[in-house]
Amino acid sequence: MSEEEVEAAGWDAIEEQMRRLYGPQEPKHYAALLPYMLGGKDPLNGISAYKAELPYPHWHFVTFGFSELYEKESDDPEYSGYGFELTFRLVRSADEQEPPAWAMSLLQNMARYVFSSGNFFASGHHLDANGPICLGADTRLTALAFTDDPEVPAIDTPNGRVEFLQMVGITADELEAMMSWNTNSFLQSAQEALPGYITDLSRDSLLQKPGIAEAVQEGIERDGSNTGFFYVDQLEWEPGKSRLLNKAPAALIMGAKQAGTVAKLLRGRLPKNKELTLNSQNLAVILQLGEETGYEEGEKFVRISLSEAAVQELSTTLRPIEGEYKLFTAKNLTVRVRKTYIKDQDGNVVETIG
Repeated sequence: MSEEEVEAAGWDAIEEQMRRLYGPQEPKHYAALLPYMLGGKDPLNGISAYKAELPYPHWHFVTFGFSELYEKESDDPEYSGYGFELTFRLVRSADEQEPPAWAMSLLQNMARYVFSSGNFFASGHHLDANGPICLGADTRLTALAFTDDPEVPAIDTPNGRVEFLQMVGITADELEAMMSWNTNSFLQSAQEALPGYITDLSRDSLLQKPGIAEAVQEGIERDGSNTGFFYVDQLEWEPGKSRLLNKAPAALIMGAKQAGTVAKLLRGRLPKNKELTLNSQNLAVILQLGEETGYEEGEKFVRISLSEAAVQELSTTLRPIEGEYKLFTAKNLTVRVRKTYIKDQDGNVVETIG
């Protein structure tokens, strides 16, 4: 083996894994014009797109760059780089000869998120895109789920283990259902309606199908929610204040966009004796079941205990509508919901929630 082949051992291992699936097919390959380390805008070294025919024609993308493609650089001997590469399956029309450019842009955007934040994806994760996954498209797919690619198992390379995570386009209500239950369980319940987890921009919500909706509801009631951490853009805590004749209750403040989801997560976590942590850039709010409602304040966190009655009241009354939600079961705590303003890339408000 030449020195060049040794240096590209990670890249070669990915190509070999795809070759097991597609044989001698030469994929469409798109390389970054300027390497990211030299100031380029695209973190991924390349993206390959294969033509797949089953269960129906689609593009099967695979990335090169989340893992270590050349020499071993990280200190983790077990995993290569971030330990994964992304795949993405997208419906392909009969006369389509080139994969859509937006799909490559989406994969590069995922890489920018990972490289800039240090956060990585794993099977069972989900991500709200806050708009169509294909910019400007008339589609209901506004979020992404991540699961193990059913046809591309993990591999051990000279640089460590690499898993292949398939990115799946999902609707807003599907995202909410996954958060209220479990991403992989939801996808498994939808296998017949979403074979191969192929993304189709024109599809409707899977929850329109009674069988899937029933399975999801049964799963939520049986298992509760697997979402223990939830990022909330607008999240504040206002301590209680003493007044002349009484004390003003403490206030948990959040944006309307996530208030409805918080209500469902409360219902899916706390009655199962599972904590729920709401995170923002400056604050962590840990919600747990307690005998009575109370709170403990820290420098950058608040731990709130909610009684069973308070959980029931808050989870049924909290709505994505601006206002104050007083708890009759807990006079020492209130929840305030503020409007959420969704902005485009130029900072213009395109949607107001609440």
